[in-house]
Amino acid sequence: MFERAKTYAKITNLWGIARRYFVNNFYDGMLTVLGILLGFLVLILKEDQTSIDSHLVILTGVGSSISMFISGLTGSYLSEKAEQKKMKEELDRAMVIIKSEVEETLENSADIKEIEKAMLIKINHNVNLKAKRRIGKKKKKIKTLQEKAEIFASIIVSLINGGSPFLGGLVPLIPFFLVSTANLSIFLISFLIILICIILLGIFLGVISKESILKNVIQMTFAFFITILISVFLLR
Repeated sequence: MFERAKTYAKITNLWGIARRYFVNNFYDGMLTVLGILLGFLVLILKEDQTSIDSHLVILTGVGSSISMFISGLTGSYLSEKAEQKKMKEELDRAMVIIKSEVEETLENSADIKEIEKAMLIKINHNVNLKAKRRIGKKKKKIKTLQEKAEIFASIIVSLINGGSPFLGGLVPLIPFFLVSTANLSIFLISFLIILICIILLGIFLGVISKESILKNVIQMTFAFFITILISVFLLR
């Protein structure tokens, strides 16, 4: 089974696709929860409170993470399935056209007509054609290695597409699981966790793409600070 999975992964370039899905959606999950945390923080500051029940933050964050998980899982699976169906239909249509052209060429061949002057040979030829068509129909029911690989890849990609934003949303909530009431310091620790994760993702992308690590880190942290500025400006 492991060897089969490795074969499927090579055929579909699964790990490259999965890597992109994981990084992008993990990043999206963290930024989504960052916006939620900023909303709670602004609410605390507006109400002149010193803390908030961690249970409220956790429920909101986990609820958003679950919705991202379901959305990513179903959306990716359905879109991948639709793309595969479209590709298969186009391939089948092309194969039918090629097959009909080949059969037409064979039927119009002078050599075949000369051979088919003998009735017995003609009958056998027709029988062979019917047998080939029956075999062709049976073969359609058997999935090719490419089709199996694509099904395997779509399942794995769907799990990663749904699981990565879920994990990305849970990571910033870790400090809130450790306390019953969250004050400003807990929020700052959560923001620091998000920033560290974003920096690590930037380093990872820089290593994978063989580009400037600093450039990737700056680009990803830029979105972090922009999210904070816009959220605070809108919620103040």
